[in-house]
Formats: sequence, C-alpha cells, structure tokens
Amino acid sequence: MFLERVKKEIILFDGAMGTFLQKNGLQVGECPEEWNISHSEVVKSIHKSYYDAGSDCVETNSFGGTKVKLSKFGLADKCYEFNKRAAELAKEVCPAGKFVAASIGSTGEMLEPYGDFSVQECYDNYAEQIIALKDGGVDVLCIETMMDLEEAKIALKAAKENTKLPVIVSLTYNQSPNGYKTLMGNSIPQIVTELKSGGADIIGTNCGNGIENMVEILKEYKSCAPDMLYLVQPNAGLPEVIGEKTIYRETPEIMKAKVVSLLSVGLNVLGGCCGTTPDHINAFRNVLNNK
Repeated sequence: MFLERVKKEIILFDGAMGTFLQKNGLQVGECPEEWNISHSEVVKSIHKSYYDAGSDCVETNSFGGTKVKLSKFGLADKCYEFNKRAAELAKEVCPAGKFVAASIGSTGEMLEPYGDFSVQECYDNYAEQIIALKDGGVDVLCIETMMDLEEAKIALKAAKENTKLPVIVSLTYNQSPNGYKTLMGNSIPQIVTELKSGGADIIGTNCGNGIENMVEILKEYKSCAPDMLYLVQPNAGLPEVIGEKTIYRETPEIMKAKVVSLLSVGLNVLGGCCGTTPDHINAFRNVLNNK
C-alpha cells in the first residue's frame, strides 16, 4: 500500500524527533530509544503531533537502535525490545490510511579495512533491528543519514533478506569541489547505480543540508535515474553552533517558500530533518494541498 500511494501522490513524512525528546527532558548521555519504554506516552505524543500537523507517515524513535549503538549505554540486550516497542508506539497513534516508517540510522562504526567492524557484524546488527521493527508493525523501512555507501548496502541487504517491506535508503552529502559526496567519498552516480541494483525502492537524501543544496542533489539523482522514486528531508537551514546549543534558523514560513523549488524538480516523499517541527510539516502540508 505504501509504494502504491507514493506512485500516485507526494507522501509527507514528519520532522525531527531528537529536538522534541530534549524539550521533554532527554539529557545528554541518555539513550533516546530507552524512552520507548520509560517515556512511552511522550514518544506517542510526538508522533501524534506530526500526524495532526498533516504527516502521512511518521518515523519510529529507533534511529540509534542497533545493538552496537545501544551497547554504548550498556543496553545491547534491549535491542529487540526497544525497536519493537518503537514501532508499536507509532502504530498505536497512526490514523487509518496513514503509515509508520522504521528509522534505521548508521551504526557509527567504521567498516573493515578502515576500522575493525566486520561486514558480518554490521549485517547482524541491522538484521536484528529490522526484524524487531517489522514485528512491531512498520509499513516501510527507512535506512537514513548514511555516510558510507558500503554500510548502506549492508543495511539494504539485511532489509531485503529479512522482510518483504519497501525500503528507502537515504544518504547525507557534503559539497566538494567535485560535486556532492558522502563523508566516505561516494558520488551520487555511484550511489544511485548500486542502490538501484541492490533493490532499494526509494533513494533519498536527509540531514546535513538545507533546501537549496538538496535541490541540486535531487537534480543529480534524477539525471542518473529519472525512473526512480526519491525522498528529500532537509534541515531547517544549515546548523549554527552557539555556545553548547545547535540552532536552526529557518522558520516554517521560510521553508514553505523554499520547498516549492524541490517540488518543481520532482520528488515522491517530502519531510523534514534537524530543526524541523510540526509547524514546519504543517507548512509543507499547506503547500502540497495547494499544489
């Protein structure tokens, strides 16, 4: 059902999760995924606020839910529990006709030969998380904020081999003299070619950039594979660090005016990343409704 809808209309995702958790008391050094157990009503209220703002699909509170990431908090044995509950919380407030996407982030580990994290370890981490999210009832898997194509491909393989769910793979880019590349130096043509052959249903970009840069990334995506489905989730502008706080200055009104440029290029899934709120998502909803 999710892919059928994406092919017919632009699907609107939600915005930032971490900002909301922090506003509700999440402290530096605390595990966000643990809040699916200890602060489940807070997590549900965040999901509901995005649905109320006009989101067609919200992402689970599971971005750092791999066992290797949870081990940093001494919670590696809670991987299945945290991820399954993350999916259940979003499903509990999901209105009829709307969707829940599994948020699956990077492990934060360096793969061999650059680090000591093996391909098999990486695969096992993603497979465990993905199975838990599937069991919790998600409609689509969103492998996001990836900065290494090899890790993204491993996560995609784990998703395809352990579920029949549609899979989004979204990467984060830096601007270089030679065009947009990931932190590991992967180019957009290489990424599109390899993710498409690996079975990705939707390719995307999220985080790290505001709308202006993402317009250029989307143009390059579409020049590589015009027939693919694409997701874009921009930040509320480029981050500014002031003291110990990270500030995103683009208001809903500013982003509302800019998002038209993304729509003119042509995309299939729109959402927000760092700094975006239900007010931003509601502004996007109004643009889509008018379109």
